[in-house]
Amino acid sequence: MIGMVLVTHGALGETLRRAMEHVVGPQEQLATLNVEAGDDPVLRRVDLEKMIAGVDTGDGVLLLTDMFGSTPSNLAISMMENARVEVLAGVNVPMLVKLAQIRNAHTLEECADLAEGAGRKYISTASHLPPQCLGGARSCLLGEQRAAVG
Repeated sequence: MIGMVLVTHGALGETLRRAMEHVVGPQEQLATLNVEAGDDPVLRRVDLEKMIAGVDTGDGVLLLTDMFGSTPSNLAISMMENARVEVLAGVNVPMLVKLAQIRNAHTLEECADLAEGAGRKYISTASHLPPQCLGGARSCLLGEQRAAVG
């Protein structure tokens, strides 16, 4: 199973974890690292190294950060040189739900690619969606299925 560590500003990672577990249930091999203003980067790096070791069973670890180029993201990227990790920035709930569903059956690279796709797919501006989608995801999917059949 691919391990996961949410590396985010403040307690955002903990909140995202709770939201994901609300949808898919409790998750194993998942940790969160809160990066706060004024944190010692050396200590945060040591914490992250321990978290990676704690969630890695040999299949690798996906580090999910909230914003590319930020301190949490840069910290996560610095782990790529010493461990079997991948970093995915822009974490959101759909991304985490997808990972919960696939991380038992896919490689680290596949998980990163599929999670990125899921994260992008569910970013929408409501006024730009077809009318059938405004009733929710199920009605939108039904509309897509009808269009494919018709």
